[in-house]
Amino acid sequence: MFLPPGRIIVNPIFLQPDISKSNCYKTSFHKENRVMKKFAHFYVTLFLFIAWYPQSAAGAGDLHIRIPYDSISPLTHLFPDSIHYSSLLYNHSEEPLPYALVAGGSKGIGYAIAEALARRGYNLILIARHSDSLLSAKNKLQSEYPVKVDILSYDLSRDESAGAIAQWCIEKKIQLKILCNVAGYGGSRDYLSLPLDSLRYMINLNIGSAMSLSLSLLPLLEKNAPSYILNVGSMAGFAPIPVKNMYSATKSAVVFFSYSLRYQLKKKNISVSVLCPGPVFTKPEIVKDTKEKLGWIGMKMAVPAKKVGEIAVRETLNGRMVIIPGTLPKIMAFIVRILPRRLIVSIYDKAGKK
Repeated sequence: MFLPPGRIIVNPIFLQPDISKSNCYKTSFHKENRVMKKFAHFYVTLFLFIAWYPQSAAGAGDLHIRIPYDSISPLTHLFPDSIHYSSLLYNHSEEPLPYALVAGGSKGIGYAIAEALARRGYNLILIARHSDSLLSAKNKLQSEYPVKVDILSYDLSRDESAGAIAQWCIEKKIQLKILCNVAGYGGSRDYLSLPLDSLRYMINLNIGSAMSLSLSLLPLLEKNAPSYILNVGSMAGFAPIPVKNMYSATKSAVVFFSYSLRYQLKKKNISVSVLCPGPVFTKPEIVKDTKEKLGWIGMKMAVPAKKVGEIAVRETLNGRMVIIPGTLPKIMAFIVRILPRRLIVSIYDKAGKK
C-alpha cells in the first residue's frame, strides 16, 4: 500500500498484548536466568584454576585467604593512598586524652596501628619484649604527634605479663578506650620443623596473649565504654594450611575468639574487631618467602604496613567485625570460603611442596 510522506498508519490490533505468548516469554526468562547462574559458577571456578593451579605447580605456598564479611569504602579503592584527615583531630580541651594500648606496637603492623591512633589523638601504651625498639618507637611518635607514649617491656607469652600490665594501668588510672592485640609469631618453619618450646611459644603469643590481655583489661574497657578491642589475625585463619599448620591454627583461633567475644561484650558497649591482612612486607625475609611460595599473586596481594594500620584503626572505630585490607585479598577470601575445605587443604598441600 502506498503511504504519502509524513503519514503513519497504526493497526490497533498491534497495540494489544499477545496473551498467548506471555507464558513463553516467562519460561524463556527463567531459562536465561538459570543459564546466567551457571555461567557465574563457571567463571568463579575458572578464576580459581587460573589463580591457583599454575602457582601450585610451581610451589606457590600458603595462600592466606579469608572471606570479606566487611567491605571498605569505595573511595578507598578509587584513592587507595588517601587518608581522611578530617577525622584526625587532636584534643585541645583540658580533658585528658584517652589511651590505646598496643601489644606488639614497637614495629611492623603494630607500629602502623599505633601511628594511626596517634593521628587521632590517642595517648599510647606500647608493649613489646625489646626496650630499644620500644624507645625508638616512642621517640618517633612523640616527635611527630602531640600525644603521650608510655612503654612497657614484657614478654607477652608469659602467663604473668597480662596481670602485671593490667595492674600498672589501674595504678596509673589509665583511661583505656582501645586494646590492640597485635603481638604474634610465625615464619617459614612450623610444625614438624620447630622444637616443642617454640611451638608452645607460638600458641601462647598468638592466641594466649590476646585472651589474657582482653580478660585482664576488661574492667578498664568496660569503665570507659564505648571502647574497642582489635585482635590481629591473618588471612591464614580461615583455611587449614599444612605447611603452616600451627600458625594457621592459632590465627584461626584468634578469628573464632574475636567472633564470640564480640557477642559476649555487645551489651557492655565494647566492640570487637579482627584484622586479617595478607602479605605485609615488614621484613626482607617476608618478601623472599612471599615470592617463593605465593608467586605473583602474593606480590599483588601485599599491602603496605602503614596502609594496613590506617585501615585497621578506621574500620575498628567504625565497628567492623572482620577487616581485610586490599581488594585482591577480599576476592581471594571470598573464593576460598565457597570451596570445600578438603579441596582448599589439598591445594595448599600441593602449593607448599616444591
